[in-house]
Amino acid sequence: MIVTMTDVVKRYKNQTALDHLNLTVKQGEVIGLLGPNGAGKSTSIRVLTGLTNADAGKVTLFGADKLGNDAKRRIGTVPQDLALYETLSARDNIEYFGKLYGVHGSMLKSRVDETLEILGLSDVANKAPKKFSGGMKRRLNIGCAIIHKPELLILDEPTVGIDPQSRNHILDFVTNINKQGTTVLYTSHYMEEVERVCSRVCIMDEGRVIADGGVAELTRSVIFEETVTLEVKEPAPSLPESIKKVQGVLHCDVQNRIVTVTSTAASGNIARILEIAAPYVILGVSAKKATLEDAFLALTGKKLRDGEGDSL
Repeated sequence: MIVTMTDVVKRYKNQTALDHLNLTVKQGEVIGLLGPNGAGKSTSIRVLTGLTNADAGKVTLFGADKLGNDAKRRIGTVPQDLALYETLSARDNIEYFGKLYGVHGSMLKSRVDETLEILGLSDVANKAPKKFSGGMKRRLNIGCAIIHKPELLILDEPTVGIDPQSRNHILDFVTNINKQGTTVLYTSHYMEEVERVCSRVCIMDEGRVIADGGVAELTRSVIFEETVTLEVKEPAPSLPESIKKVQGVLHCDVQNRIVTVTSTAASGNIARILEIAAPYVILGVSAKKATLEDAFLALTGKKLRDGEGDSL
């Protein structure tokens, strides 16, 4: 276990940011930390990395409850706000952070070259980031956090406001660095990113973890229905009654040419539904299964992307 946060409480004046938070991160995981604005994701990271002190509870990192310099050198943090020197070159930025982490000499040069290559920045190594696109700055920001090859990499909203190409580059990078042994804690307002790269998801709300598990596990635990929609040229009045007899079907409604069938989750009855509708002219079929977005909405009553960033 790399991270253990037990009954952690953090208050700002009259506002509770963390309310007896319990969170664990195991070695080798890519764990997604999801939550609506103000859920406490950023505060969790600040407490974990020692940027702010908890009011109560216990935080253990790498088996120790004191965040000393040795533990800090084993972490790489990519904050929401860019932490770069705009007038230094990309190479100089990464070198500077490498020296702060205790990397020097030929090893530093080798790792800088490797980092620039991994993040697709070799061709702009000698240019200042003030001239970079938002996506290039985000990638350089990551480079400054991985120069020392951290065991735990914390990525706090690393793809906000960037182009699709840079987003894909960052997501591929997360997958690859995890395969090389780095544990990743990843927060995002983009559900599809979490589904793509995370092996486990923790959903936070009001300063607590309210759900914890794999994507499929979370959707199964809170979503009980699936929907199949048929567009039928001339549906007979008897069609919905016939479909209702199929095992797992909960409801069947017809509006004009649209037949909507609601079934229990994972009932696997679409083939039987289509068989019953086969005598009619079927113009279209669509099936909607539960997604992580559906699970998040069911658990929190809120949409994930009500805005970018997290004030707590």
